[in-house]
Amino acid sequence: MFTFIGIAIVLVATIVGYVMHDGNIGVLIQINEFVILIGAAVGSLIAANGMEGFKRVIKAVMSLLKPDPYTKTAYIDLLKMMYQLFNVARKEGLLGLEPHIERPEDSDIIKKYPTFLANHHAVAFLADTMKVILTGAVGPHDLSEMMEIDLETAHQEEHRNVTAIQTVGDAMPGFGIVAAVLGVIITMGKIGGEAAAIGQSVAAALVGTFLGILLAYGVFGPMANALDLRFKSEGQYLNCIRYALFSFARGESPITCVEFARRNIDPRVRPGFVEMETSVKEKAA
Repeated sequence: MFTFIGIAIVLVATIVGYVMHDGNIGVLIQINEFVILIGAAVGSLIAANGMEGFKRVIKAVMSLLKPDPYTKTAYIDLLKMMYQLFNVARKEGLLGLEPHIERPEDSDIIKKYPTFLANHHAVAFLADTMKVILTGAVGPHDLSEMMEIDLETAHQEEHRNVTAIQTVGDAMPGFGIVAAVLGVIITMGKIGGEAAAIGQSVAAALVGTFLGILLAYGVFGPMANALDLRFKSEGQYLNCIRYALFSFARGESPITCVEFARRNIDPRVRPGFVEMETSVKEKAA
């Protein structure tokens, strides 16, 4: 949400500053320039990423309308949930985890944490890794490598969206120049006409360059950076699960497992040890 608020501030500040210089808003409203720029941006995005990639990018951008789900509360809930699952394994053995990982949405433990349950990648990552642990066929270090491969693959997939938006942003000044050149070509056909008409035509042509630069640095650049930060937050959330599972596979106690996970959390949203210990043991009681 704050991404779009920031973009709105950029656009409003630009327009207000223009008006304060006695600029004419009507000159900036050049529909043909918008058609060239937006059409070129959408077309290049589809050409580079295909229709599926285009839909994926749009979905990623729309996700920025929602607040970052990876808050301190979300991490405390994650630590509570994992602590309870590890406690089940300690008390009932590994087989006691089967009902929880076969159908996570029906687990009386997992379904108490809707933030985690709504993260389909996190649910699948936890459940699939737990299933591997239950087989007993993979050692802790091999399991760690397996999880790393999983997360790296997911990171590459998500980074494609960032790259796609950044690439279009980098191309926008060029598209703006194309629009401006086309405007100049039209203007050249008016040479010999009234000076006022020629001036208006030149001004309209320059709007293309202006819009291309504004969209590149005021819209697409910030949007790509915001997506990158969001994906990094998700990666850290998954890494939190990864370190807890690695510790669990080595036979550590439940509180040690979640402590390994806690140490991986960004200090800005990381709960203190006492806060974490109190929270998980209250739920476990």
